[in-house]
Amino acid sequence: MTTNKTALITGANKGIGFATAKQLAQLGYHVYIGSRNKSNGQKAVEQLNGLGLDNIDFIEIDVTDEQSVKNAKLELASQISKLDVLVNNAGIGGTYPQNASEVSIGNLRTVYEANFFGVIRVTQHFLELLKKSDEPRIVNVTSGLGSLTNHSDPNAPYYEFYKDFKMTAYNSSKTSLNAFTVMLAYEFKDTAFKINSVSPGFAATDLTNFSGYSPDEVINAIIKYATLDQDGATGKFIGEEGEVAW
Repeated sequence: MTTNKTALITGANKGIGFATAKQLAQLGYHVYIGSRNKSNGQKAVEQLNGLGLDNIDFIEIDVTDEQSVKNAKLELASQISKLDVLVNNAGIGGTYPQNASEVSIGNLRTVYEANFFGVIRVTQHFLELLKKSDEPRIVNVTSGLGSLTNHSDPNAPYYEFYKDFKMTAYNSSKTSLNAFTVMLAYEFKDTAFKINSVSPGFAATDLTNFSGYSPDEVINAIIKYATLDQDGATGKFIGEEGEVAW
């Protein structure tokens, strides 16, 4: 399959981002792997080239650094005339435990800088390129751990897990990310944009100490919402099994 569509994925040198890059490239998208580390990004490109995918390039981008994001946007704009898909995947967990009564402001700031402010920073800088696409798509990679409903409802399937998983900084950063998604989607509701928060399944990544499923197996929703047609939903919180309660 071939297409003239382009995609930028932040934090794509490993894990969920890498799996997303591979699958979008297999669908014919020209994929730009965003990585803050040049060596890691180039290695990821080489890995995908080794799978026979030559529609892959690397963009150096640190979502927590304003100048780095500006430079990345200028670099991408010098190579392509439009950006069709932006997957805001880069994120961190912070240091644990993160009990609400004890989590440090420093830990919160560090996590929010990557998971929340970083997404806003990247999105705002790349909107110019996205607006030139006929079907711009933004996927903000979130987590079911950002669901306030599941945290507060004793009848929620994973209530005890949510309660005992002491990740206040990470969880609340994803809740905030979801709020940004809703507001951005509303702002662009009368345009061709489709903007959604999407939670992958439980994947074996460094964030989960490599317990869980292969990233390739749990990104079906990310791929679906990155490639929505004109009738697709916008402003939603989606998981692998469908819509998630806010």
